[in-house]
Amino acid sequence: MLVFLIILLIIIAIIAFKSIKVVNQSEVYIIERLGKYYKTAEAGLTFILPFIDRVSSVVLLKELTMDIPPQGVITKDNVTINIDTVVFYQITDPEKSVYEIANLKKGIEYLAITTIRDIVGKMDLDETFGSRDNINYQLRSILDEATDKWGCKINRVEIKDINPPADIRDAMEKQMNAERNKRALILEAEARKQSDITVAEGKKQAAILEAEAESEAQIRRAAGEAQAIKEVADAKAKEIEMIYSAMKKADPDETLVQLKSLEALEEVAKGDANKVFIPFEATSALGSLGAIKDVMTDDKAKKKKDKE
Repeated sequence: MLVFLIILLIIIAIIAFKSIKVVNQSEVYIIERLGKYYKTAEAGLTFILPFIDRVSSVVLLKELTMDIPPQGVITKDNVTINIDTVVFYQITDPEKSVYEIANLKKGIEYLAITTIRDIVGKMDLDETFGSRDNINYQLRSILDEATDKWGCKINRVEIKDINPPADIRDAMEKQMNAERNKRALILEAEARKQSDITVAEGKKQAAILEAEAESEAQIRRAAGEAQAIKEVADAKAKEIEMIYSAMKKADPDETLVQLKSLEALEEVAKGDANKVFIPFEATSALGSLGAIKDVMTDDKAKKKKDKE
């Protein structure tokens, strides 16, 4: 009897172990009953019928990564390059991921390889290096659409590396070095050109400023000389006017006035000015001087005639 009870307890323990399942977070169990899909057990405690139900698959709901092995791809210009790719995917429908395809990872890998070859085969080598974002976008779009029926979503596709053949790499490095040297020479020539232009502009500006300064100096010197001449002439004219006024107040005879006026004009003529300003009154004195000369000449001629 005791043995029977022990065997019964063992059987009950086995049945309980088979019946009770604990599903971890971010996982689901695909449960089949008699070989047919029965339900999807989510995280937590779940019960199944032993020997009738079974856990067919454990599906992870986390985002997963798949490293696609480097693939040799021929570009549009017949250059073979190796492309290394990584795919980020997540299962959204566990039932489809189990029953719609035999091996989801292999399906994604093969689909990614064929898609890469198709996309890169339409590009030149240079375009391939400069179009990583475009290739990633096209890969993700095509893979996401193709894997939707497998209950899978492609979140991202990244090209890790693009490796051309060694001879192509050497040629590209030489080309890049030549381009860098060319840009350096162009920049150096532009710098020299700009420097020469700046120096020439500086010399031109200096010459213009020097000419303007010399012109200004000449104008100022001429203005100063003209002012000095005018001041001397004004002073002499005032002196003559004062002398004439004094003589006029003294009421001298006409001959004395004319002689004093001539003496004053003689002093004026001795100055440095190249122009002499003669008062109006002095011009009449000069006219009288001519008349006096004629009278004296006539007197001398008359006396000589009387002696004869």
